[in-house]
Amino acid sequence: MTFIFQGSSFLNPAAYGVMHRRHHSYADTPEDPHSPVHTKSIILFNWNTIKEYRKLVNQFKMEQRSEIDLPRWRFLENLAESLATRFIFICLYILFYLEFSTAVWEYLLLPIHIFMGPIHGFIVNWFGHKIGYRNFNKIPDNSQNTLPLDVLMMGELYQNNHHKRPNNPNFAWRWFEFDFGYWATLTLKKLRIIY
Repeated sequence: MTFIFQGSSFLNPAAYGVMHRRHHSYADTPEDPHSPVHTKSIILFNWNTIKEYRKLVNQFKMEQRSEIDLPRWRFLENLAESLATRFIFICLYILFYLEFSTAVWEYLLLPIHIFMGPIHGFIVNWFGHKIGYRNFNKIPDNSQNTLPLDVLMMGELYQNNHHKRPNNPNFAWRWFEFDFGYWATLTLKKLRIIY
C-alpha cells in the first residue's frame, strides 16, 4: 500500500528506518540526518536529507548494511527505485489531471503529487523542530508540536510527543490533540488489512 500511495516518491523502508532511528538517537545534534537546527537554509536542509537517504539506499542495494530488524522487500525496493517506475507514476498523475482537472491552475498541484514523500518529510522535520508548543520540555532536543489539531500531516506534526514516546503509535497526548494516522491504522487493523 505504501508503494501505491507514495508512487513516484516511494521511500525505501529500510533506508528510512535507519534515518529515523538516527534522528531519534541524535535529535538536533550535528549527527542528526535531518535536523533544521544545524541547517539554516531550507534548500540545504532538503539537499542534505536527500544525500543521506540516497547513500543509505545505495548501501542497502549493494548489501553493505545488514540490519536484520528492518523490513526488506528487495523486489519491491528495486521496482520502486527504478526510474522507469517513477516515470510511469508521473505519467499516470498527468493522465489523471488531464482527465479530471476543471481549471488550468489545478496543474500547479502536480509537482506536489510527484514529490509528495520529500515534501511531507520536509514539513514534518523542518516545522516539527522549529515552530509550535511543547508538552515535554525536558526532552533535550528542539521537537515541537506544530499544530494543536494536526489535520495537515495526520498527527506527524506532534513531534514533541513523538520524541517523548517514540514507540507509541498514537502521537496525540493532550485532550485537544487527535492523531488521524493512529485512528486510520486502528481502522485498517480492524479490517484485517494490516496486523
